[in-house]
Amino acid sequence: MPALTDYPVVDSPPCVAMSFKSGFISIIGRPNVGKSTLLNTIIGSKIAIVSEKPQTTRNRITGIKNIEGGQIVFIDTPGIHGHRGRLNRYMLRTALATLEEVDVIFFVVEAGIHADVDEETIIKKLKRVDRPVILCINKIDKVSKDKLLQTISQYAELYVFREFVPVSAASGEGVDGLLRLSVDILPEGPRYFPEDSITDLSERFIVAEIIREKIFISLWQEVPYSVAVLVDKFDERPSGDLISISASIVVERASQKGIIIGRGGKKLKEIGSKARRDIEALLGIRIYLELLVKVRKDWSGDLRKLKEFGYH
Repeated sequence: MPALTDYPVVDSPPCVAMSFKSGFISIIGRPNVGKSTLLNTIIGSKIAIVSEKPQTTRNRITGIKNIEGGQIVFIDTPGIHGHRGRLNRYMLRTALATLEEVDVIFFVVEAGIHADVDEETIIKKLKRVDRPVILCINKIDKVSKDKLLQTISQYAELYVFREFVPVSAASGEGVDGLLRLSVDILPEGPRYFPEDSITDLSERFIVAEIIREKIFISLWQEVPYSVAVLVDKFDERPSGDLISISASIVVERASQKGIIIGRGGKKLKEIGSKARRDIEALLGIRIYLELLVKVRKDWSGDLRKLKEFGYH
């Protein structure tokens, strides 16, 4: 995993009217509080996948927000939790590694829900880090004002936050105010990425993530957590009017393979159709998508396979 200091600096022209503000913000929290939805809403484009499946996000996802007089680089992280297993330990390290590297931390919690063991663990980690922390209280559209105030009161007793910002990541309510606050806190700095960038992720990575999202959405109760997607081929026609993509869906059991394929291949076709629409919207070009399902027994507990699938 590259350190944030490894990113190149893109020279920007001097600004006479105002100083240029820039920096890195980590988005942390327990699973399913809406971190990825918040990132997508801030960026204005879908770069992080979202589903009701816990721990959908596995890698560090970078989103770049260019605003007048500044650039903010957001780091979406896997949900922090206490579960065991090699894959879960990898995700925990990924989430915690950003805390010392960023300028500001967004701690996302769910309005109306009391802090659980995982969130108390996060707060213990935050107390060891000298960074301003903003408590982003998400899903405010689903609770009463009294419930929201109770959430603020509870967390105020657990940690000294820089600010409390109620938001609805789904509707966008409160997000503009959150951005204005972030710019106020961030230091003066350079432009780290070109002005038209929204992420540093490769197209192949995002394609694999979109396919994995559609699996979770279509089969989130039937398919276990341990599903991986590898893009085996990504070829654009010389004419430039179509990209041919071949991807492997990797599961741990033969029975899981049957569930994903479905009777007569119906489920796999459904997953492919949904994924193709999102990929075409992302890339702005027609897509031919071929999906294969492969069994790699107990891959989520195998260090070699974890590295092969990009979790290392």
